[in-house]
Amino acid sequence: MFSYRHAFHAGNHADVFKHIVLQQVLLYMEQKETPFYYIDTHAGAGAYPLTGTMSEKSGEAKLGVLRLSSAQHPPMAVAQYLELLRAVNPGSRLTVYPGSPYIAQLLLRPQDRIRLFEMHPSDYQALQGNVQQWSKFKGAPRPERGKRIMVARSDGFASLKSLLPPPSRRALVLIDPPYEVKRDYRMAVDALSDALRRFPTGVYAIWYPVLQRLESRRFAGWLKEAADKEWLHLTFRVASPVPDGTGFTASGMFIVNPPWKLADTLRDTLPYLVKVLGRDEGADFTVESGVG
Repeated sequence: MFSYRHAFHAGNHADVFKHIVLQQVLLYMEQKETPFYYIDTHAGAGAYPLTGTMSEKSGEAKLGVLRLSSAQHPPMAVAQYLELLRAVNPGSRLTVYPGSPYIAQLLLRPQDRIRLFEMHPSDYQALQGNVQQWSKFKGAPRPERGKRIMVARSDGFASLKSLLPPPSRRALVLIDPPYEVKRDYRMAVDALSDALRRFPTGVYAIWYPVLQRLESRRFAGWLKEAADKEWLHLTFRVASPVPDGTGFTASGMFIVNPPWKLADTLRDTLPYLVKVLGRDEGADFTVESGVG
């Protein structure tokens, strides 16, 4: 159950895609003064070394964030993402990759709240340590962050129910399980359906790997059936699918109640990512929108 470790994949093409989209949604949420919750159902460790054994063994970051970091003339959304990475890595090299929780805590305001869930024992322990580090500024604790960020070792799918609707009636929920078992796909759909019943005006972002397995091919359709609101479906592919079905070359994001203009922003951004990170003629992207 706990075989998946994101440290092997941190900073790959899927992370770049997911976190550029996530950053744009968070920036949109901040345009209103009303506080909001950021809820991450599968938070991982929160931050990952790009010089560690796991990252170097896979080499995925070299074809992802490290390649993008040296690209020229990026569009606005990519430039903002790279600026965030430089805030985490003040030196000349990228040595740490920020996961979704780290990105959220860098961007969110004092009035906003972060709720993180992680079941993997090692990643949960690492996440706790990282959150404690984030709560310090120039060596001095920042008390307000103790209330801002809460971490729990629990099932994010189940724990989500107790948080919706949030007191401020505003939230961004990231649903990002490892999909190492087939039931993760259906559990993500069920979690979205239940969340929309409890809190129909929330913003929900569901990331998933685009694979040859049946559940992955059907997943976007299931999400469209579950969403009775406006939705945005994005995919990003860096190479042609491998004929035997192995390999990971594409991922998708499904967003319910997407920010206004997000689709336009990503139509300007994804061609650049295809150009920089694409490996063959199969590199491509899609932007699809609709109403449930």
